[in-house]
Amino acid sequence: MTDWLQAVLLALVQGLTEFLPVSSAAHLILPSQLLGWPDQGLAFDVAVHVGSLLAVVAWLRRDLAQLLVDCRQSISQRRLNPGSRMVLYLAVATLPVGLAGLLAADLVAGQLRSIWVIASTTLVFGLLLGFADLRGRRRGIDSAGLTWRSVLWIGLAQALAIVPGTSRSGVTMTMALLCGLGRREAARFSFLLAIPVIAAAGLQQALELGRGEVVMEWGQLLLATLTSALAAYACIGAFLALIERVGFLPFAVYRVLLALLLFGIAW
Repeated sequence: MTDWLQAVLLALVQGLTEFLPVSSAAHLILPSQLLGWPDQGLAFDVAVHVGSLLAVVAWLRRDLAQLLVDCRQSISQRRLNPGSRMVLYLAVATLPVGLAGLLAADLVAGQLRSIWVIASTTLVFGLLLGFADLRGRRRGIDSAGLTWRSVLWIGLAQALAIVPGTSRSGVTMTMALLCGLGRREAARFSFLLAIPVIAAAGLQQALELGRGEVVMEWGQLLLATLTSALAAYACIGAFLALIERVGFLPFAVYRVLLALLLFGIAW
């Protein structure tokens, strides 16, 4: 387990980058490469993911409450409405990444966590994000205009996020833009998709943690959870305000610069 300062800083990085299209993996590798910090451990991973989950649930609480109301009405009326259709969209879009995680977990853990892979994916998907933003700038539909085809494409894109450096938020927003969603709607759909994905990943990590005998620093874990949650919550609001004004292009440029830095470190 890391010391208190490292725990706070890493949780802050995780919270700030979880929902931005910039790859949290690319940022979390920098402390280990530049400062020699050790791996933070599975318990820490669970803590910061719980924090991120709490943040996005809190931010989308009204949307989630409306989805729940719509689902209840849909069941009682035995027909789809916008909310129940959105829940089905989220389920379909989540399946590919779940299957990819089951089938390729060993490959990702063993061979795809190198700094070269993370730098490459940071660069490639950063360029794709910039292209999608420029291409979709003059048009944009809301979530009511989603189709099963576009949802499936977004889900397949999300499956690529198991490769470190891709960025789950980045790749889903990129595909959502390419499917015609407006900037804010692309971000909103990505945030909704984050809830089942983060919850499933956190549950899997928690189960793995429960099988071992790990001495946990509960104070540090609680602090990491709180730091991650507050950082992520603040970041979501600032991010939505920024993309409405200037779009995703600054994040694409930032990813390219970050990739060049990572390549320089790895060289």
